[in-house]
Amino acid sequence: MNINLLPFTVLWMMLAVAVIGLIVYRAWTAWGQDERLHIRLSETGLVSHQAATAQKLETIDRWGKVLTVIALVFGLLVGAGYLYQNWIAASNGLAR
Repeated sequence: MNINLLPFTVLWMMLAVAVIGLIVYRAWTAWGQDERLHIRLSETGLVSHQAATAQKLETIDRWGKVLTVIALVFGLLVGAGYLYQNWIAASNGLAR
C-alpha cells in the first residue's frame, strides 16, 4: 500500500508557516508596547491602550499555542507515515 503523502506534507508546511507568521505578528504587535505602569489621571488613555494591546497579545498567544501543537502532532504523524511506508517497502524488498 503506497499512499502519496505529499499533500499532507504541504499541509504541514502551511501550518508551520502559519505558526511562524503568528510569531512575527506577535513580535510586531508587542514591539511598541509600553510596559510602564500608568497611574496618573492624565494617563487614562494609555491604560486603555495597554489593556487592548495585552488582550490582543493574549489572543495571539492562545492561537499560537494551539497551532503549534496541531503542527507538531500533524508533522509527527506525517513523519510516521513516511517511516512506515519506507519500512514496508524495505521489508517487501528483502522478502523477494
